Amino acid sequence: MSTFTIFLALIVVVAFLLVVVIMVQNPKGGGLSSSFGGGGTQQLGGVKKTTDFLDKSTWTLATLMLALILLSNVAINRGSGTVDSKALDTEATTQPVVPATPAAPAPTDNTETEPASE
Repeated sequence: MSTFTIFLALIVVVAFLLVVVIMVQNPKGGGLSSSFGGGGTQQLGGVKKTTDFLDKSTWTLATLMLALILLSNVAINRGSGTVDSKALDTEATTQPVVPATPAAPAPTDNTETEPASE
């Protein structure tokens, strides 16, 4: 398993977690934070702490995802060649493409009937 594959798997996991954390939030104060006591601060640290946790985890996951994407660029296997594109590869284009010669036209019977000489 290559390093790039490991980075790719980590990026997918972080992206999934980021989607989950963002979907739990509600911009109008609802979401997960409203289910922990509504307006009260008695349960599980209250609404404010839940919102702070979700906000910090969103920024942390977004930063982690950006770092993984940048690091995965270093891990890409570029091969040993210096050619970036197959279109620029001179070995593949050394044989010129010669169009097939068209078939000779079928002979036409141009024997016109000449007036019979009497």
